[in-house]
Amino acid sequence: MSGTMTLNLKIWRQPNSQAKGQMKDYKVSGISPDMSFLEMLDILNEKLIREKDPDGPVAFDHDCREGICGMCGLFINGRPHGPWKGTTTCQLHMRAFKDGDTIYIEPWRAKAFPVIKDLVIDRSAFDRIIQAGGYISVNTGVTVDANEIPIPKEVADEAFDAATCIGCGACVAVCKNASAMLFVAAKVSQLALLPQGKPERKRRVEKMIAQMDAEGFGSCTNTGACEAECPKGISLTHIARLNREYIYSKLTSTLV
Repeated sequence: MSGTMTLNLKIWRQPNSQAKGQMKDYKVSGISPDMSFLEMLDILNEKLIREKDPDGPVAFDHDCREGICGMCGLFINGRPHGPWKGTTTCQLHMRAFKDGDTIYIEPWRAKAFPVIKDLVIDRSAFDRIIQAGGYISVNTGVTVDANEIPIPKEVADEAFDAATCIGCGACVAVCKNASAMLFVAAKVSQLALLPQGKPERKRRVEKMIAQMDAEGFGSCTNTGACEAECPKGISLTHIARLNREYIYSKLTSTLV
């Protein structure tokens, strides 16, 4: 694709968490198909600043812009992170759209992810779930050789698959129940598979699920939308493992 594009943007604007938000229309031109989606928003914000738009520049989350940190999540034309499968918003390029397209841009929609401003949401619920149990407290002492604890390759691969979760929240945003099961499953599965995580496996899964429920996330009904829209392709099989871990833990629980 060559040349530049002019796009019609419909963007959610909300000045703060208490205010009532609404979709507003913007037009942006001179957009190269090689730009990333966030670079396009940068161009828009420069235009809004120059023109002294009363609403100011559009607030949106970003950090690494390399598909690693998970901060950039936006709901684009009804899909988390936009139309490309396995891609974060920051890695989505404007060649995914055509000149003259209308693009709807919204924040994640979930009770547990309240809007802070415009497209910025509060994802600290995920942090609190991790704090509830997504760690190991084993004293490892001095650094040991990587081969000191043999781990079968199949197990290591599955643990790594879970560990690729970047906590962006796309699974929550696309789920009709705003469930965080795929996120929690990835964090539980990552540690439950490895020997270092087994001593606390029962307490971990109970505490993390209890915190997930306390944060107001919905239940899982296994529609598979979370796996389909996850930019890292986290498998639903981790939810199955989470359920097994939880049932086993409750049957032998020592928590009161």
